[in-house]
Amino acid sequence: MLAGKLLLHFSNTPVTVCEISSIFAASINENPREMIGNSSKLKPMSASMYIVVEGEDPGFDIFVNGQALARNEDALERLAEKLSVPPLLEFFSADRNSMALLLDQGAGNPEWSYHLPQPQWFPPEDGLRTVRALLDFLAMAPMALGSDTEAIERELREYEIVLRKTSLRSLRWHLAVSWR
Repeated sequence: MLAGKLLLHFSNTPVTVCEISSIFAASINENPREMIGNSSKLKPMSASMYIVVEGEDPGFDIFVNGQALARNEDALERLAEKLSVPPLLEFFSADRNSMALLLDQGAGNPEWSYHLPQPQWFPPEDGLRTVRALLDFLAMAPMALGSDTEAIERELREYEIVLRKTSLRSLRWHLAVSWR
């Protein structure tokens, strides 16, 4: 599950897994490991995986939907591993800004946000390799991910456009997750 994987990315920081778990759980009043997936527990809050580009204004639109990608992250991770490319969540990085939504909703103690590491930035070419491998596979197997395949392909194409523009401007990027 997405929340469980995100917790692993915090393991190198002073923030404890219990603290992050309680923040996630408090924000949806459910088990944090069941936040993402095709279950009724997703109804209180939906997740979106979006791209953050280095700098204040990269000079182009960076909007990507990312909801279908978040709903299907487990299947996409398995697929990426089979295709020998890094899963999308390998590009995840959290900072105070990207985690502010949880705090704004009253989830957890604001103190933990001061201990988050600096954001990690990745070369866009690395993300493009994953996105293009997933797109190539889905073009050959259009029903591989069931009824969400079309939405996933559309969002992966949005990612491809943003990452290509990021590369052309020699900028870096990371993935963030938003819960609404």
